[in-house]
Amino acid sequence: MDCLFCSIVAGEVPSKKVYEDDQILAFYDIDPQAPVHFLVIPKEHIVSPDAIDESNSAIVGHIYAVIAKLSKELGLAKGYRVVCNCGEEGGQTVDHLHFHVLAKRNLAWPPG
Repeated sequence: MDCLFCSIVAGEVPSKKVYEDDQILAFYDIDPQAPVHFLVIPKEHIVSPDAIDESNSAIVGHIYAVIAKLSKELGLAKGYRVVCNCGEEGGQTVDHLHFHVLAKRNLAWPPG
């Protein structure tokens, strides 16, 4: 498998970690779109939101719980956006489930 995010999880590609536990990894985006922009990924390779099912859906709840914890630790009380793209037309560029957390600027709606 040739997956950038799996290589980051394995330590083969460096990242600036925000958080790590036995199930997930959070790290800063290399092309930030906001003053605070980090990604949260499951360590298990899940291709996209379309691949979520009853056997692996608990990871999504854990990811959101960690995002809430990190938002407090990073002082994001004014708000933040969580984005999860799905598929090519949805803007997904890495085929590994990931959540973008963007903050510290006004985020327009609707997005792009």
